[in-house]
Amino acid sequence: MTGRLTNEVVLVTGAARGIGRAVAAKAAAEGAAVALVDVLADQLTATTAELQESGATVAAAVGDITDESSVRAAVGKLTDDLGGPVTVLVNNAGKNAYADATRMTVEEWDSVFDVDLKGAWLMARQVLPSMIENRHGSIVNIASIHSSLTTAGMFPYAAAKSGLVGMTRSLALDVAPHQVRVNAVSPGYIGTDLLEEFFDTIPGEREKALGVHPLGRIGTPENVAEVVCFLASTAAAFVTGANWAVDGGLGVRYA
Repeated sequence: MTGRLTNEVVLVTGAARGIGRAVAAKAAAEGAAVALVDVLADQLTATTAELQESGATVAAAVGDITDESSVRAAVGKLTDDLGGPVTVLVNNAGKNAYADATRMTVEEWDSVFDVDLKGAWLMARQVLPSMIENRHGSIVNIASIHSSLTTAGMFPYAAAKSGLVGMTRSLALDVAPHQVRVNAVSPGYIGTDLLEEFFDTIPGEREKALGVHPLGRIGTPENVAEVVCFLASTAAAFVTGANWAVDGGLGVRYA
């Protein structure tokens, strides 16, 4: 099987479902060996089996991206299972937040930033040494449209995702001399379990969302996966430090 990601080892966090699952499937279709990490053991097993049935080279590890030792163990296992270092990291795992700034606890704050920001750094720190040594690698961070424009009731999600975009830019500059690229993708309204949770939390938001989208529809995880895999590949060899919106034109409408 040949494609844009042939000979790459693509590690996807939050790979059991939604955007992560779609990215893993697309990367496999593009010729990559795929490594999957998630805390949802049962769904991870099911996704792994589906990818293996398609003929993909795949390995999986149950892991908590917010825990340093868990990250180290997961990456070590996946590297051993696939017989080579990770060359592409997709930091997809994320957590929504709907908090009141005056009542949110420190523990609740930390739980959001641990998943949406610290976890991406822990994963990057674990895989970057081999990328730097080999002068080959790509990281794609899944941010959000909320990194640049947001709505009431999403505190502090926008802050965490803005931080992820900032980390993308900073890290891109630091590793560019080693020919390693770092980019972000900012999805808008994408049909995932997290979006359904959002719609269920804020009454009337589904109808409102459909009404304001220039394309008149909600995106699919596969729409995001196409952009992620392009940025991960050498087809985007001159793109780094960028934040690509995949939002059906919503950001343009409210720019």
